[in-house]
Amino acid sequence: MTDTLADLTTQLLERARAAGADAADAMAVDGTSVSIGVRGGALEQAERSEGVEIGLRVMVGQRQACVSASDVKPATLDQMALRAVAMAREAPEDPHIGLADAAQLSDRRDAEGLDLADPSPEPDPAELQDQAAEAGAAALAIDGVSQVQSATAGYGRRRIHIAATNGFEGGYTRTDRGLSCLAISGAGNKMERDYDYDSRVYGTDMRSPTEIGRTAGERAAALQNMRRPKTGAYPVVYDERIASALIGHLLSAANGAAIARGASWLRGRIGEQILPKGLSLTEDPHRARSMASKLFDAEGLPTAARAIVDDGILQGWTLDLATARKLDMHPTGSAARGTSAPPAPSLTNIALTQGTQSRDDLLREMGTGLLVTSMIGSTINPNTGDYSRGASGFWVENGEIAYPVNECTLAGNLLDMLPRITPANDARPHLTRIVPSLLVEGLTLAGE
Repeated sequence: MTDTLADLTTQLLERARAAGADAADAMAVDGTSVSIGVRGGALEQAERSEGVEIGLRVMVGQRQACVSASDVKPATLDQMALRAVAMAREAPEDPHIGLADAAQLSDRRDAEGLDLADPSPEPDPAELQDQAAEAGAAALAIDGVSQVQSATAGYGRRRIHIAATNGFEGGYTRTDRGLSCLAISGAGNKMERDYDYDSRVYGTDMRSPTEIGRTAGERAAALQNMRRPKTGAYPVVYDERIASALIGHLLSAANGAAIARGASWLRGRIGEQILPKGLSLTEDPHRARSMASKLFDAEGLPTAARAIVDDGILQGWTLDLATARKLDMHPTGSAARGTSAPPAPSLTNIALTQGTQSRDDLLREMGTGLLVTSMIGSTINPNTGDYSRGASGFWVENGEIAYPVNECTLAGNLLDMLPRITPANDARPHLTRIVPSLLVEGLTLAGE
């Protein structure tokens, strides 16, 4: 690539101005990704991709349009600017769009101190294949595992640069390493599957392939002879690996875009208790070695730690500039965007207050009920918080796991469920959503 990402964004802004834009911002991303899949001990899939993507958003008065391309020839940049301005002139007016004022912009223009990029060289594909094969072999070694559906190892590196006509310009690099294993137990119509994975910024932080494969195999083997649970009202423990989905419904409802649309069961509830007293839900965009961390958002605003829920009380919304203006509030530095769309509110690193009990302690406290380890489908009424999801996991009796269960549905209302959660102490601290196992009282369970 002869042009740097900074050159590309500068050229896009210059062309946008020349084409008649009153304001504009541009984004350029280049990246490399490698994915190696192994099945039955043999290489099944090998993919490598690399390239550049560019995006331009222009504003003509209070109208905007976005265009993107994966070609960086000068003629393409000219066409992008002309097309974007022509589209913006035909777009409906939006009184809330606009770039940030100079006084709002972040002083930080990089990711120094966040440790988002592993300086190690890109791993050799043979190394990734060996890791995937090791995970697959470890899964197959578990008694009851009949096959490994897939074992995949991957690597990615992305450079991101944004610039705008308000004077902001900044960029950074991210890397990631990942390894996953999906194991199957049983045969015929008795087959069950489960998985394990790890994903980190630094390859040296990864769990071993043997541990990942063994865990996937043990989970799959434990699902043999599943049955449907009893219908009734029971307490439920959401296992740590899926508990973040429950908290995710709260986070979605607290997104400024949902609030501005009037489609949120949290609307009008700032200052109300929505989690148990003593529990807080916080965002920390500056956590080192986390894939979601950043010092500035997609609109050039500084990011900062904040409490979404403090001591059980809802504090506010997740806002980019446009939604903040719609709601007559201050932005939270939460804008995210791709090359083909305007900014929208989004989150970085989330953490829920952990408890003092283990997951096993929660099961003993629960007595009889359901331990959920997997969920499918989702019916959430955005206005009322009515909740219904398919689930599978393990039936618990006298505080001990009794047998695996599937084909059941959990139902309740999030406004009733969330104030009654009890957290365990088993959240993984490297995840972008640090949420422990959660005990929820009194859900309706539809089984046999």
